[in-house]
Amino acid sequence: MKTLLKSQILRSFWILRLHHRWFHRHNRFLGSPIFAQYEAQSQGEQQLPEYFNFASDVLDKWSQIEKEGKRPSNPALWWINGRGGEVRWSFEELGVLSRKVANMLSNQCGLCKGDRVLVILPRIPEWWLVTMACIRTGIILMPGISQLTAKDIQHRLQASKAKCIITTDAVAPAVDSIAGSCNFLQTKLVVSEGPREGWLNFKELCKEAPDSHACVRTKIHDPMVIYFTSGTTGAPKMAEHSQGSLGFRPIAHKRYWLDLTPADIMWSTADTGWVVASLGSVFEPWALGSCVFIHSLQQIESTIILNTLSRFPITTILGPPTLFRMLAQSDLTSYKFMSLQYCLSGGEPLNPEVMEQWKSMTGLQIYDLYGQTETGMICAVKKGMKIKPGSMGKACAPYQVEVIDEEANVLPPGKEGEIGIRVKPQRPLGFFSRYVVVKAFVVLSPAYTLQDKAKLTLQLQEHVKKVTAPYKYPRKMEFVKELPKTVTGKIRRNELRNQEWGRV
Repeated sequence: MKTLLKSQILRSFWILRLHHRWFHRHNRFLGSPIFAQYEAQSQGEQQLPEYFNFASDVLDKWSQIEKEGKRPSNPALWWINGRGGEVRWSFEELGVLSRKVANMLSNQCGLCKGDRVLVILPRIPEWWLVTMACIRTGIILMPGISQLTAKDIQHRLQASKAKCIITTDAVAPAVDSIAGSCNFLQTKLVVSEGPREGWLNFKELCKEAPDSHACVRTKIHDPMVIYFTSGTTGAPKMAEHSQGSLGFRPIAHKRYWLDLTPADIMWSTADTGWVVASLGSVFEPWALGSCVFIHSLQQIESTIILNTLSRFPITTILGPPTLFRMLAQSDLTSYKFMSLQYCLSGGEPLNPEVMEQWKSMTGLQIYDLYGQTETGMICAVKKGMKIKPGSMGKACAPYQVEVIDEEANVLPPGKEGEIGIRVKPQRPLGFFSRYVVVKAFVVLSPAYTLQDKAKLTLQLQEHVKKVTAPYKYPRKMEFVKELPKTVTGKIRRNELRNQEWGRV
């Protein structure tokens, strides 16, 4: 991924290194009466509120609607473990319990608005309580998958300067092995039935915590969640999301993607450490008052998925293509999905054969979607659109997405190119921390090798400002023993650039 600027026409795109010939912004909702409203949102014409907090403005509002008897009897969170364990919480119960956890984080853990907490929990109800509690307090949540190693956890704690970590007994030993090297870590909280030395016990503290809590007032652009990328081109990087980019966005385009209602029950099979879990099992369904269904899924097996879809009134399922490929190879004759209406897939392209096979077996279409850690949902095949095999559908508001060439020229329909997201005039939160800057690599002569490098950097920067336009001076500087060169003695600048991208 890289940023490409065209200063002459003030156009800037975030380029995703993924070639796709089927996406084009001029795809239309076929006959949709709300298309014009969608276009207004995607062009940024809808006014955003200055203040917004998902816990108080969404969760608590649905709790009030429940009390007034204006919402179906579906729970807000319906969790099972496949072994007889079950939790059914209403929005009111979620509110009470998340306020208790909010008090626990603020009081016993000593955290306050803006502090960061690393949360490594499997698909257990406590993850949803911690998520809402962090939002209530303005504490920045950083989810992680349970498969993280000690080294992975160390990197996340050090890079984020997290003050607290919340996890289970299974991960706690890995945390203890590296905690001493994480200078900002102050509190360790374990979700466990018993005590653990050096750790606060989540369940015990939650029992004692009061259920009265005043939600902090957060602005719509205040940070809410940080996700770490997969780290395919270097160390995992932090991608920040705000109250607006994850929390308010589902409200803004609620009728254009999932189109859920309070009577719907949605099941996202994603691990809690990925951004799709936030989208599919927190913000999207709860923004619409729907029930979030969760199976602990210690292992993904077709029989578990099929039995669950048959036994429970799930109306919408969101899973990766591998899930649907696995299900399409199963014998479905003994299963009946009486409630299932909507199937969504994302993470990688879904081959047309699986889509056709699934439809012939169940009568249901699979709607494709595409996003990434930094953005959330970028584009999706929405209800009302004709499904085309291989198509990623239409751009999701507020993103303006085009297929472009290497010079950021918009390509016509049917042409293959790069997927570009416009980042001007306003930079979307979570993409990057700054634009590309000039960096100089300097080989010192023997007379300067012992000099103070910080002073040398300032001197060289001032020198460049005097001999050329001041804005051209190198913002970063690295002193090296030698530069990579070709056999003819030319500097291999590509190697230096690639080295820098690996460090980002």
